[in-house]
This record gives sequence, structure tokens and C-alpha cells, in this order.
Amino acid sequence: MSDHYKPRTATAIIIANMVGTGVFTSLGFQLLDIQDGFALLMLWVLGGVAALCGAASYGELGAALPRSGGEYNFLGRIYHPAAGFISGWISAVIGFAAPIAASAIVFGTYATAALPGDYGPWVTKGLAASVVIIATLIHGRNRGSSGAFQSSFTLIKVIMIVAFCLAGLLLVADAQPISFAPSASGFDAMTSGSYAVALIYVSYAYTGWNAATYISGEMKNPQRDLPRVLLVGTAIVMALYVALNYVFLRVAPIDAMTGREEIGYIAATYIFGDTAARVTGMALALLLVSTVSAMVLAGPRALQGVGEDFPALGFLGRVNGAGVPRNAIYFQSAVTLIFILTSSFEFIVIFAGAMLALNSLLAVVGVFVLRYREPDLPRPYRTWGYPVTPLIYIALTVFTLVFVVMEKPLQAGFAAGLIALGGVFYWLSKRLGR
Repeated sequence: MSDHYKPRTATAIIIANMVGTGVFTSLGFQLLDIQDGFALLMLWVLGGVAALCGAASYGELGAALPRSGGEYNFLGRIYHPAAGFISGWISAVIGFAAPIAASAIVFGTYATAALPGDYGPWVTKGLAASVVIIATLIHGRNRGSSGAFQSSFTLIKVIMIVAFCLAGLLLVADAQPISFAPSASGFDAMTSGSYAVALIYVSYAYTGWNAATYISGEMKNPQRDLPRVLLVGTAIVMALYVALNYVFLRVAPIDAMTGREEIGYIAATYIFGDTAARVTGMALALLLVSTVSAMVLAGPRALQGVGEDFPALGFLGRVNGAGVPRNAIYFQSAVTLIFILTSSFEFIVIFAGAMLALNSLLAVVGVFVLRYREPDLPRPYRTWGYPVTPLIYIALTVFTLVFVVMEKPLQAGFAAGLIALGGVFYWLSKRLGR
């Protein structure tokens, strides 16, 4: 019997998927319009609440429909195979390949900054491609080496973030003059249009809380373990995000961070001094190895499901002797390398969070659909707080998506075209399959 991914590995995949470039870059953009400490921290609390509500809903879906593939499995089972196919298409092309490329390039950027000497953009891209290739080779072998690699790098990531936060609290005696107490100005900021824009960044940073559902079919007891894994992993990330942003705001002046991307580096200079720049760059690079690795591992499971269900794409569903979907992993990484080498992923990354949110929204709505249509379906776990919990997620996600359409019509049009293209591929795969 083949080995299985353990609950701790699934939890590590969630944490590693979520904690990536978003939390280390978002604050600089949020500060352009919002400079109230309470309102800024509430962004991350609200994002965490939405993610927890989504995780609770996914726990029910994952326990009732325990097959790898994430939204591909859920949407295809709840709505129609075409919905699942398009979801898998989006996950492969946008949901994973583009963020993997983005994280890998940031890895290359921080790594070259940490090394002595000056390096051109192709060195950065070379390092980015290298980390993707290494992760691909490791995860394409077997679950034992894959799980150990993922768990180890995620543990390093969590330890480094906790150490960074403790250093910010203990080594900086004079905190910045910013208040985190609730205030009228804070509540005014939370009802503004700019706050909705900031929530888009936060939503992208929290993307990945559902990652464990992509490997649920490769867990020994997903009905028992998946709900706990989803909630624990998401809660840990929420705590890390709130703590990180509290420390950023406490140690560094707002003017120094406003409009800047390298928030972690800026905060580190105020904690440790300028000499920490190279160390911080390498530390952030190591954090991103875990993120790249987790997405290389999770994403291909949706492609595997597509290959198993559609004969025309059957090569994606094949597994090696250890039960690992090697072809799907290689295919996704090939798409990722194209993004890295051409840099054409930048426009896609802008709306990748919204596309994944749409996938997750349809899945959470599916909790209601499935309970209505199949009330007798065995549900080893039922969503805590139903129906309020999924409704909170739906409301926050719809609010964010509506604002994306209003403020970013070009990205919304591109997303609609991508969905339509997925529909065309579904039709072609059915014809070729026959």
C-alpha cells in the first residue's frame, strides 16, 4: 500500500501556500490611503475571519467528497463537470502557475540582493527557475521525500516569522507613535472605498487556505483529519499575519513604508540596523522556498483530476509507482517556467486572487446546494456555525469581487475571457474523448 500525506504535512501545505509574498508587500500599498493602526490590523483580522469561515465550509465539502483536486472535485460534483473542468483550468494556469512564478522571482530578487556583487535580471530569473525545478523534482518522486521537504521548510518559515516578531517587540524600545485602539477615524476608514481595495490585497495574501483539499484523496483519513487541518492551518496563518503587521507598524515609520514593496526589509533595518539587509534578504528568500514548494505540490492535483475524468487529457491523470501525479506536476511547472522566462505573469497576478476567490465562492455556495439536493449524503463533519459561517464568507467575497469588477474592468474582462477559453477546452476535450 502506498504511503499517505500526514495531517502535519497537509497543515504545512496550507501555511506555506498562504504565507508568501502577500504579507510582505501588501502593507505599503494599504498605507497609501489608510494610516489608522486599528483599521490596518482589522484588515488582516477580517481577511482571517473570511478564510476561517471558508475553511470551515471546505471541511464539510472535503469530508463529504474526499477526492483530491480541490475546487475541481467540488464544482464538478456539485454543479456540472464543465464547472469542475474550468475550475481546474483556472487553478493550473492562474491559481498556481502565476503565483509560483511570482514567488520564485521574488526569491531570486532577495537572493541576489543578499549575495555580494551586482547581478542582472537573467540571474534572478535563473535562480527563480532553479527553485521551481528543484521543487518539481522533489515532489515528483514520492510522498515521503515530498512531505518531509515541505514540513521542514514550513517549520523554518514559522520559526523565522515568530523570531522576527519577537525581535521587533524586544529589541525596539521606542515604538512608533501609532495607536491600535478602536477610534472614530478607524471606523470611518473601514467604511471607505479604499478599504475595499485594501481587502483585495489581503484576500490575495490569504489565498491558499484551501490547499489541503487538493491532496485530500492522498490522506489516510481525510474525513477525520481534513476539517481540523483546514482550521488549524488557517488560524496559525491569521495569527502570524496580525503579529507581523503589528510589528511592521510598531517598528518602522509609516512614511518609510508607504508605497514600498520590501516591507520586511524596511522593518528589519529598524530592528537590527542596516547591516541586516543581506541577512534579511536571504531569510525572506528561504521563506519563499516553502511557498513555491507548497504550490508545486498542491496545484497538480487539480490537473490530475482533469486527466482522470477526460480521456483526451489522460496523460495528466497518470501517476508513478508511488502514486504521485508526476506528469501533472511537470506540466504545471512547465507553465510556471514560461511565466518566469517571459515575465508575462505580472498582469495575471493582479487578478489571480480574485479568480481564486471566485472558485472558492462557488464551492462555499455549494455547501447550501449539496445540503438541499443531497440531504442524506454522509457528512462526517458539518460546517460549524452553519448557515452563518458560510454566509459570512460569501458576503465578504462577493463584496471584494464586485469591487474588483468596478475598479479593475480590464482584469475582469481578461478573467471572463479565460473562463470562456476553459469552456472551449472542455468542449474540445469531450469531442476528442468521444
